[in-house]
Amino acid sequence: MKFKILFAAAAAMLLAACTPDGDAELTREAVNPWEWGAMFGFNQGEVISGQTRTLYLAGQTSVDENGAALHAGDPRGQLAQAFANLDTVLAAADMDRSNVVRLTVFTTDVNGMIENWDVYMSLYAEEGNTPPVTLIGVASLFELELVVEIEAVAVD
Repeated sequence: MKFKILFAAAAAMLLAACTPDGDAELTREAVNPWEWGAMFGFNQGEVISGQTRTLYLAGQTSVDENGAALHAGDPRGQLAQAFANLDTVLAAADMDRSNVVRLTVFTTDVNGMIENWDVYMSLYAEEGNTPPVTLIGVASLFELELVVEIEAVAVD
């Protein structure tokens, strides 16, 4: 009996959090105890509530639809292509960049990524989405000519 009461209470709270059409309303609250992250177009953290779906994206790199590497020796081109591939996966899940709540960028060329960070800024920060971002230097990626791989988490 206690389980049924707890279950009914939990169900009532969930229904109360939903909008009239049955979808939970997504809210994002920036957490920035310091302001320096804004210079690079990201929040230190975000509190996400009300999401109904979460998409965990595999690392996206500069490859074509057959997995062949593109833009060898061009960090800027690779960064742009990795973000384009990320957009393709988001679209396949009926999401877009506004749904991204976390990015992790792995690179074999940290300086090259910083020098070309305006590619990210033009796609995310300038559009008003500043998810937490981590940039991690690595020794290599799955193809030697690749210099960047981007993982993401998206919610709606």
